[in-house]
Amino acid sequence: MNYLRKVSKNLFPGFFYENPLSYLINPLHGEALQSDFPIDVKERNGTYIVHAELPGVNKENVEVSIDGDCVTISADIEQFDQRSSDEKIIRSERYIGAVSRMICLPTPIDKKSSAAHFKNGVLELLLSKAKSANGSKLEIK
Repeated sequence: MNYLRKVSKNLFPGFFYENPLSYLINPLHGEALQSDFPIDVKERNGTYIVHAELPGVNKENVEVSIDGDCVTISADIEQFDQRSSDEKIIRSERYIGAVSRMICLPTPIDKKSSAAHFKNGVLELLLSKAKSANGSKLEIK
């Protein structure tokens, strides 16, 4: 389905989004929730550095779990509709729901010496390598 969406956007740019009848084709309230979000993973001085883009997400709605060499990032995306009785929605592209992404790294992660920071919609994980595997959640600062 994602392939068809990409092809249709390239073949008919603007048709599905600028056509007055597009509300018959698109969801009535936002686009379909993406199954994942963009990440970058680097390694520097024995530490894995992960950047995950989570625009519009509050820090309180992000969770990072570590289980051995796998890290799972989960987020709840909320949208609050505020409109008065004399308004009608012409177009709404924001969405609500949950997204999750699992990253498996070459070595286990030491939760105690790892850290997580969230600023301006970007989650940064500093994941230290460990000798033993232990599952737990990482506190986001």
